[in-house]
Amino acid sequence: MPDEVSTPEIPVSKHRDIDADLTDSERDELIEKIADGIVRRRMETPAILFLEMHKPLSFIGSQALIVGSPFLGPFVGVDNVHRVSRLMSERSNVERLIRRIEELSNMQRAAKEG
Repeated sequence: MPDEVSTPEIPVSKHRDIDADLTDSERDELIEKIADGIVRRRMETPAILFLEMHKPLSFIGSQALIVGSPFLGPFVGVDNVHRVSRLMSERSNVERLIRRIEELSNMQRAAKEG
């Protein structure tokens, strides 16, 4: 009786379609990660100024990230570039990021004073 040949399992890629929207939990996690990094580096003011100034161009910026992903990918990871691109494609997400930066900055300032 011949042995059954088993086929190796092909791992399913964790990468999602570049056009797929972020889920609410992915969006919130990414906003938290970015805002925390900005506040830890004490770059709140320049980051908020930059985001406010470029909010109307956020979609164009998200597309520029896709074009630049071959150059940015080796430094931060292609999947991370695509996630940030999907985040920045909606202006409301930019506003959420600004609000979260302000919240974390105020919490940090209150902890320092208190």
